[in-house]
Parts: sequence; structure tokens; C-alpha cells
Amino acid sequence: MPVVTLPDGSQRSFENPVTVHEVAADIGPGLAKAALAGVVDGRERDTSYVIEADASLSIITDRDEAGLDIIRHSTAHLLAMATQELFPGVQVTIGPVIEDGFYYDFATEHSFTPEDLARIEARMQELVEQDIPVTRIVTSREKAIELFRSIGEEYKVQIIEDLPAGEEISLYKQGDWGDLCRGPHAPSTGKLGAFKLTKVAGAYWRGDSNNEMLQRIYGTAWANKKQLKQYLHRIEEAEKRDHRKIGKKLDLFHTQEEAPGMVFWHPAGWSIYQTIEQYMRDQQRLQGYQEIKTPQLVDLSLWEKSGHADKFGDDMFMLKSDERDFAVKPMNCPCHVQVFNQGLKSYRDLPLRLAEFGSCHRNEPSGSLHGIMRVRGFVQDDAHIFCTEAQIQPEVSTFIDFLHAVYADFGFSDVIYRLSTRPEQRVGTDEDWDRAEKALADALNAQDLPWEELPGEGAFYGPKIEFSLKDCIGRVWQLGTIQVDFSMPGRLDAQYVAEDGSRQVPVMLHRAILGSFERFIGILIEHYEGVFPTWLAPTQAVVVNITDKQAEYAKTVEDSLKNKGFRVISDLRNEKIGFKIREHTIQKVPYILVVGDKEVESQTVAVRARRGEDLGSMDLNAFTAHLTQDVGRRGRITMA
Repeated sequence: MPVVTLPDGSQRSFENPVTVHEVAADIGPGLAKAALAGVVDGRERDTSYVIEADASLSIITDRDEAGLDIIRHSTAHLLAMATQELFPGVQVTIGPVIEDGFYYDFATEHSFTPEDLARIEARMQELVEQDIPVTRIVTSREKAIELFRSIGEEYKVQIIEDLPAGEEISLYKQGDWGDLCRGPHAPSTGKLGAFKLTKVAGAYWRGDSNNEMLQRIYGTAWANKKQLKQYLHRIEEAEKRDHRKIGKKLDLFHTQEEAPGMVFWHPAGWSIYQTIEQYMRDQQRLQGYQEIKTPQLVDLSLWEKSGHADKFGDDMFMLKSDERDFAVKPMNCPCHVQVFNQGLKSYRDLPLRLAEFGSCHRNEPSGSLHGIMRVRGFVQDDAHIFCTEAQIQPEVSTFIDFLHAVYADFGFSDVIYRLSTRPEQRVGTDEDWDRAEKALADALNAQDLPWEELPGEGAFYGPKIEFSLKDCIGRVWQLGTIQVDFSMPGRLDAQYVAEDGSRQVPVMLHRAILGSFERFIGILIEHYEGVFPTWLAPTQAVVVNITDKQAEYAKTVEDSLKNKGFRVISDLRNEKIGFKIREHTIQKVPYILVVGDKEVESQTVAVRARRGEDLGSMDLNAFTAHLTQDVGRRGRITMA
């Protein structure tokens, strides 16, 4: 007579063993219809799972994150079933859930085309309409190997042979088709339907370039058609906003094979970069940071002492000179400790905030490089705060306020907070980690901020708060971070004289707001679709003349605005005024200042904003005031 305890604490008793589905039905027919699986005593189970003894249970539906994962994994099986029905002889390999969807890798001589994807997707929809029940079968390793070998699925045989001895082997069948899987799965194909196959790519078996090349079909799946439609719209928007396309169109930067993962900044892109760097420099100075610069090339022994060589050695660029091994700097923190160590510090010197626009290099895999979003050479808005343990929480709280103000200036207000705690591979004592994690949690709670914990996701030297932003189409970007480090300062011999005269090791807070400049600028390009707020725009205004007679006056207007610190150019080409306006509008210039005979006579400019608004005629003082106000608002309010 099992007693089932529900999430609200209520209990239901049953005279006989009962399935997850039957419990859902006992609660209500609506829940029974919506149920995809259940969590029984902390473990996800199919709705057919039989509860034989007292247990806790929560029902998973498509409203739950776990439910969405189940839908996606079940849809991956649906994809494999449809593909093998349409293309006999194709072998299935693996088909995991990924962010926003799933994929399945297939071994076949056939090259899948967009037309093939359409056929497969249509067959998947037919299988959904058939509402085929999905059943779980538990078998032995030997029988599973025999089954898959008998039907020519050699990749599945390899997977089973690599599983630990004695592990339970489960298969999921829908109709006559089945696949190896731990589950759980949706109870029938009819629970699916809101999906779309998106693309085909190549993939090596088990990610090893020495293995066979497979074909990977990607797809996305959602709880309902509305969510699918919203996602596909978001993807369409993301393609329109691709920073590589916009970067080329606006002549901001380029990359090339001779320098993989490195950025060639063009004048317009470098203008954006410099504006951001100077803004951060000014803001950090106001926050009490002192700017430093450390070497690019450092003896490997420092990275061994800090622990980076052991943890990140494969990602570091190495070279040898004078029989010594050097590493190109992958991060700045050990070098900042070297600056701290010059001259004995007192508790009166703390907190000491050292900032650097540190140029770093990491040997990222070539396949992961992506425009300026994922590169090998990058610059961080990096800083390290050396402080006492008592100063951790107030420093973190101050940093959070600083971060909010910076994000607001760039036009972001929706911030997500996550606390990443100790990983399995780490340095330092458990007592150090306890104190560090508590200090970060206390700082978040003191600010009354909503946050979630990410167990095991901290850095090897300490826990961290991660700050993520949502852009205008709902994508989440992880940017800022602050990390508490009780270990590295001691490993690198950092000390200060405490109030009682004793020598103590400072706490080190690693922090960044933007992350890497390259990635952040890529995010800005996509967020604004190249229509930057005026304070960031490479050219803030362009003066265009109607005929050659106004050229001298146009140049005078340009010079006057330049002398006031604005980024202004004049376009004096012998072209029609409509052509000039169109061209500079395409280039997203915030303001176009038209001068004809009337403007020369009245010493004014006719002002057009880039979205086509006619702001009327203004004298130069009035336009200067308008432009000054717009620039001063930064990204908080876009006027043009």
C-alpha cells in the first residue's frame, strides 16, 4: 500500500503498486494528459514507472525545464526513426539534447540535402499523428549487443561495449523501431509535434578526427507551436544581426586565415573599441582603481606556481628562448600579484584595486572560433582587488552597483545572477571555500537580488558570481564575474602587515564587467543591429552639401564640431543629395547635417536623424547642445 508524497506535502495512498501516470490521473485528468514523466525519490522516471513503496513524486510536464529536455530527446528519437524509415541502411549513433534543441549523428554514404530534411520532417509529423506508444525495455548487455549487431547497428554495439560492467541497459521502442537510451521519454509520439529540422553538418564519431565522418542533423523542439514560432523568429533575427555580416557592411573589422582567432580592427571598429576602453578607464578611476600594464610573455615557472600551467596548459601558447620556457599570457591575475608584491603593503593600503586592459591569448580549438565572439587574442577589462576577509562583502556589493551602472550605460537592464560553487578539481581548503561562498551569497542577499546556484561550476581557485545579460531578442550572454580567491595570493607569496603587526595573506577578488572587449563589441553589434547609440557610433554626424557652393561652409561646420570633441566628417562629393543621405543612412550615422544656400545664409544646418526623422533647422549652438545631450545619455535613451 504505497503512500505517495507530493511537492506540496500532501499524500495519497494506494492499495496496490501504482504507475506515475496513475498517480497523475488520481490528481486530475488534466495533469494525466500533460504528464511527460515524474521525479520519484529524486530520480526522473517514465510515466509507466511503477511505484511499489512509499515515495516522493513530482510530475513533469512541458512547463518544466526537465519536460522540455524530455520533449527534445524524444524528438531526437523521432528524427532517427523517420530517417531510418526513409533511408534504409543508415546507422544511428548518438542524439543528445543541446541548448534550444537536439541533434542526431548518422553513419551513411548518402549526403543529406535540404530536400531530405523536408521529407524527414514530414515523416516525423506523420509519426506524431499516429500517437505511437513509447515503451521502455530493460535487458542485459549481452542481449543488447546481440540485438544491435543483428540489425547492423555497429555504433550502438560500441557504445554498449564501453558501458561499465553491470550497468542497466535500457531500450526505448516506438512501434517496431527502437534505440538505446537511459530515458526518460515522452509516453507517446503524440506528445511531440512542435519541432523543426534546421541544418546538416559534419561530425567525427566521438569527436575524434581520426574516426569516421558522420552526418549530423540539427533540430529544435518546443512545448508548443507558439514557442517554436517565437524561437524561429529569434533565430531569423539573430541571422539578420550576425556581427560578422554587420561588421563587414559597416567596415568595422575582419579576420583572416593568416591570423586565426585574431581581429583586424578597421578605423570605424577601432573607434568603438577606443570609446569603450576610455569609458571603462574613466569609470574605474572614479571607483578607486589604479591602472597597470603587465608583460605579455612570462616564464612558465610563474604559471606553474599559480596553478595555471597544470589546469590550462593545453590552452597556453608556449615558446622557448635562451633555454627558458615562456608562456604567452592567457590571463592577468598572476602578474597582478607580482605588482602587489613590490614593496610591503599594510592593512591601511587595503583594499587595493588594480585594473588592466590586459591583452591575453588562448589556444582555442579552431572549430570553436566565431567572428570576434570567440577568438584566440583578446583584451579583458580585468581587475583584481586585494583586501582583507572582512572587506569581501562590501567590496562585492560596491562592485555589483558599479556593474549595474555600466550595463545601464550600454543599454542593458535585465541582469541574471548565478553563484558558481566549488568544482571537484580545486585548490584550497574546504574551510576557505565555505567562507568564500558565504561571502558572495551574503553580498547578493544584501542587495536583495534573485540568484541561482550552479554547483561545481566555480573556478579551480575560488567561487564566483556570474552576471549575464539579455539582449533585445532574448538571448542570454554571460559577461561579468567576480571571484573570491583565498589561494593564489598565498601560492605567489603575497603578504601585508596586519593591524597587530603580523604578516597576513590578502584575499584576492578577480573581477570583470565586460569580459573581453572583442566579444562584448560583437554582442553590442548584434544587440543594436549596428545602430549604435550616438556615444558609441564611429561617426556621430556627417555634414553634406547640396552643391559645391556650400563646401566651404560645410567644412567650417565639420571643424567646429570636431573641435568640440565630436566624431564628425563632411561629404563634399559631387553627388546628388539624395544619394548621400541614403548612403550615410545605410552606414547608421546618427545625424546627417544638410547645408544648402539657405543654411549658409542663416548659418544653420538642416538636421536629419538616421531613422529618417526631420529635426528641422538648427544653428550650430543648438545642434551642439542637442548632440551633447544625446552623447551624455549614452545607451540609456537613444534619441536618434
